[in-house]
Amino acid sequence: MLLAIDCGNTNTVFSIWDGKTFLCTLRTSTHHARTADAYFTWFSTLIKHYGIDANITDVIISSTVPRVVFNLRVFADRFFGCRPMVVGRPDCALPVAPRVDAGTQVGPDRLVNTAGAFDLFGGNLIVVDFGTATTFDVVAEDGAYVGGVIAPGVNLSLEALHMAAAALPHVDVTKPQKVIGTNTVACMQSGVFWGYVGLVNGICQKIRTEYETPMKIIGTGGLAPLFAQGDLLFDVIEDDLTMHGLTVIHAHNQKVLPL
Repeated sequence: MLLAIDCGNTNTVFSIWDGKTFLCTLRTSTHHARTADAYFTWFSTLIKHYGIDANITDVIISSTVPRVVFNLRVFADRFFGCRPMVVGRPDCALPVAPRVDAGTQVGPDRLVNTAGAFDLFGGNLIVVDFGTATTFDVVAEDGAYVGGVIAPGVNLSLEALHMAAAALPHVDVTKPQKVIGTNTVACMQSGVFWGYVGLVNGICQKIRTEYETPMKIIGTGGLAPLFAQGDLLFDVIEDDLTMHGLTVIHAHNQKVLPL
């Protein structure tokens, strides 16, 4: 079985893939000081709770936080006896190499989303991922990542607003009943929700115009279903896109590894 690990700036997700389906998905907060032993204690306790008999033989990691990779590698080696694949490292091949400016390092999460989206939906895509940052990944006809856009994430924007203006409270991200708020919380919720609807629609339209090719828009990330209520241009929402991309990259490497 394959253990796919996606380490983001806020959360780290572990999913067990049996070759056909994900048996379970577990989440924990991302913390660079968490040791391999701590990961295993947390992981083994939860899979025992869910009654999963997981014989992990392979591990693949995507991490936007370089400092956590070492302990995740030790975790894989010590407890599963395998050397994990790490997306973005030279020994982890991609199905199609990215086409970007020379010397540019593309975030592993964007490479994984590209691989997963192309496998599911083909090429000529815009992948909008609502994470700590809101990212837009452009996937070419042949499945290559060819660039994109990075904007501040929704929760990051809310936190910045609260920190910079002490009189403004923390608010939940939700679709407001009306655009015109009649109290502080409603005003903030409207600004964030409809502001991001406008941001996503506007950037996607600009990308489509510049790319000069019909493109599908794929939404992913925890807030994608919420923002789809705001007349966004999503053709599809795919919650498990990143994890699917990790399985695609792992399968590709199994094919290209020397016997």
